[in-house]
Amino acid sequence: MNLDFKSGEELLALCKETGCPISAVMRSREVTLSGRSVEEIDSEMAKNLETMKESVRKGLYEPKESVSGLSGGDAERLMHRAEKALMGEDMAMLIASSMAVVEVNAAMGRIVAAPTAGASGILPGVLLSCAKKHGWTDEMLLDALYTAGAVGMLIARNASISGAEGGCQAETGTGAAMTAAALAELSGGSPEVALTAAAIALKNVMGLICDPVAGLVECPCIKRNAIGAANGILSADLALAGIKSLIPFDEVVTSMKNVGRLMSADLKETARGGIATSPTGKAIRKQLGLNEE
Repeated sequence: MNLDFKSGEELLALCKETGCPISAVMRSREVTLSGRSVEEIDSEMAKNLETMKESVRKGLYEPKESVSGLSGGDAERLMHRAEKALMGEDMAMLIASSMAVVEVNAAMGRIVAAPTAGASGILPGVLLSCAKKHGWTDEMLLDALYTAGAVGMLIARNASISGAEGGCQAETGTGAAMTAAALAELSGGSPEVALTAAAIALKNVMGLICDPVAGLVECPCIKRNAIGAANGILSADLALAGIKSLIPFDEVVTSMKNVGRLMSADLKETARGGIATSPTGKAIRKQLGLNEE
């Protein structure tokens, strides 16, 4: 059996053939391709989970200002407002947790790229917040990380997870898709439902540009992780409710790749477009002593 699936369609076929969820197929793939044992693979994934937990904790309870001074402490501010949040306390904490991780990244802390540093807050913020509410164990979360990894791998393989190549749709879009699929499986959804959730998440941000102010992964990146977290949980709920994606996952990934190709280079991490070239964006760049490209 060839476990090196190259598309969502091939992944679903393997799930059907084995009777296993995406997480189990992905775990078997990693063991087969790496030549390592299940225990070794799981141990490495468990380290990722612990790093995720610590980055959420530090961002919320030990906030630090970034070197540039452009970010730090916003996750804590939202946490303190959670009880009064218009979106509800649970959602506010979920989003605060997602922002916390990217603030830790901006302050040179340790995070897990999921799939990238700039989109590192979506998956851990959502999974860990939902785990508290629903009583999901660490073992269940490890499975969820394998599911998320499968979706991220497929997008990287068939499109891109790089803001420099595909814009922010490729970064926070992929992070939201990974999260949506993981949540769907954790909530009892089938492999088909998980990939539907991922497809919806990608479609929701199709065409999103990457325009970091002063070229730094802070503004608007941190707040885009916040909306990415909302996108991930929303997409999972839509799919779990039985709502279909008219366009299949693989076709959505291809479409995202094509949109990335059509984007001007100025809209892909170069800081030469979007809010990076607003008057304030330019002033910040000058204030930080960064030369215009």
